[in-house]
Amino acid sequence: MDIITPVFCLVILTFIMAFATGISRIISVRRKDINPKYYIFMSGDTPPDYVQKLSRNFANLLETPILFYLLVVLVITLEIDSALMVKLAWLFVFFRLVHSAIHISYNQVIHRFIAFLLSMLTLLAMWIQFMMLVQ
Repeated sequence: MDIITPVFCLVILTFIMAFATGISRIISVRRKDINPKYYIFMSGDTPPDYVQKLSRNFANLLETPILFYLLVVLVITLEIDSALMVKLAWLFVFFRLVHSAIHISYNQVIHRFIAFLLSMLTLLAMWIQFMMLVQ
């Protein structure tokens, strides 16, 4: 069950980004950067950049990683023991962490895209490895 640890790390990253998003929204209201009514329906004003970056990154962590979580559930359910799968899982989490770090800091699009692309290619490799193991 070595594959659980990278999953847990990605879950922790997701929670960190969720909390950071919430805190940034509170800060934006306290600083009067946005009308608090915006957060009722998420429409009207445009939130400040620091809120948008965190919110978008949190959303990113709930999109593509679902394919990672599904794969891990299948690996555990089918009792697949693969050192390569665990290494790829760590690599996927690493690239997602790099993507998040770039996204919420200097946000250079090409760097962020490279991290995203590498995470996607890693996830694809995991799915291919999975299919090879279950054949």
